[in-house]
Amino acid sequence: MATDYDSPRKTDEDMNEDSLQELQARRVDKGTGTIDVDPDEVAEGMELPGADLSGEELAVRVLPRQADEFTCSRCFLVHHRSQLAEERRGQLVCKECA
Repeated sequence: MATDYDSPRKTDEDMNEDSLQELQARRVDKGTGTIDVDPDEVAEGMELPGADLSGEELAVRVLPRQADEFTCSRCFLVHHRSQLAEERRGQLVCKECA
């Protein structure tokens, strides 16, 4: 974008007035930016705690633990061997739990 160096510069007062006007315009615009949400669509994506999900099918393929992975004895998550922090009395602990 080209700059016209011959044009008069704005003073601090002009800058403050411009920004005040911009802020007022933004405040007016915020009220008109509401989103129309269908309550049925929102309810479909939400799962209730304790809901019966026995009829649901698993859509993710689950793999057994690989040879280079371990199960943390504290958080019970499967991690890669590079995340192993220590082994206490035969129990493996990941770096996040250590």
